[in-house]
Amino acid sequence: MEVHNLQHYLDAVRAKKPLVHCITNYVTVNDVANLLLACGASPVMADAIEEVEEMVAIADALLINIGTLNARTVTSMLAAGKRANAKAIPVVLDPVGAGATSYRTEIARRLLDNVQFTLVRGNISEIQVLGMGSGASKGVDAADHDLQADVQGRIVLAQRLAERYGCMVAISGAQDILVGTDKSAATCANGCAAMQDITGSGCMLGALTAAFLAPTASTEQKKNESHQASVLAALAAMGVCGEQAWQRAEAEQLGNASLRTFLIDAMYRLKGLNKQARVTIIPT
Repeated sequence: MEVHNLQHYLDAVRAKKPLVHCITNYVTVNDVANLLLACGASPVMADAIEEVEEMVAIADALLINIGTLNARTVTSMLAAGKRANAKAIPVVLDPVGAGATSYRTEIARRLLDNVQFTLVRGNISEIQVLGMGSGASKGVDAADHDLQADVQGRIVLAQRLAERYGCMVAISGAQDILVGTDKSAATCANGCAAMQDITGSGCMLGALTAAFLAPTASTEQKKNESHQASVLAALAAMGVCGEQAWQRAEAEQLGNASLRTFLIDAMYRLKGLNKQARVTIIPT
């Protein structure tokens, strides 16, 4: 995995203003839309089966987030994912709560079996369940015992899932992990612990990766390299904005509601990503 100019990928989003079609959960839909606008993308939230394929046809990327599952939206997710594959646009899966219930796990696996995802982004418990077939989430959060896994252990889990489904895998945590389709790996150490006190920080990150993937290169080899670097840039951007938001909230003695707003504000103003990103390429 090669890392070039991470700021380039943010600049590309702002220049292209990609349309990101989100089939996401209703708990965080407003924050997801606002973060996409803040980074320069254009969000559309459409999940009716009557229109999802038509909407995907004009979109530049698709996000599927299973945070609030029901039978109606699952049908829409499958239809939209297949249409996105036919159009060859990036598709991101956020398997929220996989492992918490058998239904969530079954739906996440059904999606992975029927749609070719560009990226799967989840917490350590979700990725373990999908990659290993074992483990459990604590609701939509990572289980406490899974949080003890070291960086190398997380990389191995991500590589297994990546190999099984032919996609990139990102694991969010104190250090974000990204594994490419070629098993290459990188970490991003940006962010702050307070981000876990915001409902939807993971949902926003999933949408951000979709936006960053949208302008990537068209040739197959270059596409793989650009896809990996663009996701790494998205992880760094989200982490840097979280740090800036926390510093501002701390200075003003404010809480998590303000932190959420400051995070979106920071994304809107973000520049100088290369200097602030704490990214490490892991030798394989």
